[in-house]
Amino acid sequence: MPIPLTPLAAAAAPAPKVASGTVAAPQLHAAMRELWHGHIVHARDYALAVHVGKTADAQAAADAVVENARQISTAVAGFYGDPAGQQMLALLGGHWAAVKSLTDARASGGGATAEAAMADLTANAGEIAKFLAGANPNLPEDTVHGLMLAHGAHHSRQVDLILADDTAGEAAEWKAMQMHMDMIADALAGAIARQFPDTAT
Repeated sequence: MPIPLTPLAAAAAPAPKVASGTVAAPQLHAAMRELWHGHIVHARDYALAVHVGKTADAQAAADAVVENARQISTAVAGFYGDPAGQQMLALLGGHWAAVKSLTDARASGGGATAEAAMADLTANAGEIAKFLAGANPNLPEDTVHGLMLAHGAHHSRQVDLILADDTAGEAAEWKAMQMHMDMIADALAGAIARQFPDTAT
C-alpha cells in the first residue's frame, strides 16, 4: 500500500521549537529550522506524488521546493548580501535538481540516470560546503561537507523506501531525516550568531 500523501505545508510536520534559554539568537535558530524543514517536507511530498503518479501534486511540491530555496537564500542575503543570496540559490537549485532527477530516475527504473544524479548530489554537497565555509569562519568546510553528504544520503534512502512502499522504514527514515535537518539548521544559525552577535537575535 502506498505511503499516504502529506499536505504540502511544513505545518504537516512542524519543526521542533528551540528553547530561547538554551541558544544564542533563538529567533534565528527557529527561523532556520522552519526554513530547512520546509525543504525536506516538500521534497518528500514530491517523491510521494511521483510514486503514485499524481502529476499535479508532484509539480506543486516541486514548485514549493523552489520557493523554499528562495526563502532560504533571502535569509542568507540578509546577512551576507544579495550576491551571496544568489549564489546560495544557485547551489540549492543544484541540490534540488539532483534530488529531483534521482527521484524521477528511480521511479522510472533509469539506473544510469540515478547514478549520475547521485554524483551530482555528492558534488553539490562539496560546493555548498565550500561556499558556506568561505562566508563564515565558524563553519569548517569538512564539517559542513559531512553534514551535506549525510543529508543527500537521507534523500536517497527515503526515495527508495517510498518507492518500495515500506511505510515503517520510511517513517523511521523520515524521523531521522528531520533530526538531521535540525542539526544542519542549528549549525548554520549558531555560526551566523557567532559571526554577527550584534544583529542575529
